[in-house]
Amino acid sequence: MALKFRNIAVIASVAFAIAVPALQMGLGLGLSAKDFAGQGDSTLRAAPYAFSIWSVIYLGLIAYAVWQALPRNRGDRALASIGWPSVIAIAGCGVWIIASSANWQWASVGIIFASAGALTWGLIRKAPRRRNLPENLLAWWPLALLAGWLTIASAINLLTVLTAQGLIAGESARIAGFGGVITVLLIAVSVLRAPCPAVYGVPIAWGLVAVWAAEQAPKPQLAVLAMVSAVIVGGYALWRGRQSAAQA
Repeated sequence: MALKFRNIAVIASVAFAIAVPALQMGLGLGLSAKDFAGQGDSTLRAAPYAFSIWSVIYLGLIAYAVWQALPRNRGDRALASIGWPSVIAIAGCGVWIIASSANWQWASVGIIFASAGALTWGLIRKAPRRRNLPENLLAWWPLALLAGWLTIASAINLLTVLTAQGLIAGESARIAGFGGVITVLLIAVSVLRAPCPAVYGVPIAWGLVAVWAAEQAPKPQLAVLAMVSAVIVGGYALWRGRQSAAQA
């Protein structure tokens, strides 16, 4: 079976998502992601080490691009159904880098929300309930990792832009920080119940721990909430994962 346009689009979106940040950093074009976030990260921030998860996500996306293009998988109905949502989300990662480097703040919010929404909804609706290990490892887990990271990154991105725009300040910043963490917790639990592949919860828990690490000194109460939320999300994801394995 020949490669379909959808298969090619997935490969192209992965190449684009990886190439854009490499070129942006290598050529020093516009604002770095750190500089962009630094304009308004006083409301809610994550420790810098959290972003190392992108190395795992990129490797997973490369594996997914290859897996879905293999002759035996080109006709897979589940992979076909998640194909275009994944293209939107993966390409959106590269477009977000362009928007943030140009300091298009509200565009960055729209892009990351669209990316997170498209992929998360696609996983909820289209991910098969019974999957073997190769399918999980090379397709569904990489996509779930990306969806989970985009979920928590969307909340931080929105609060960053609102703060940079002066729409959050003073006491409202404290309330917004708490609201952001609680919203991420509620979304994560809701999506995992849907159900979505349990790996979706891993980057969210990872990001919440990074929030705890960053906010311990300036906002200890917010840090505690982030850690409690991380434990809830991580524990629930583990339970859902064990439940799915038992049903397989």
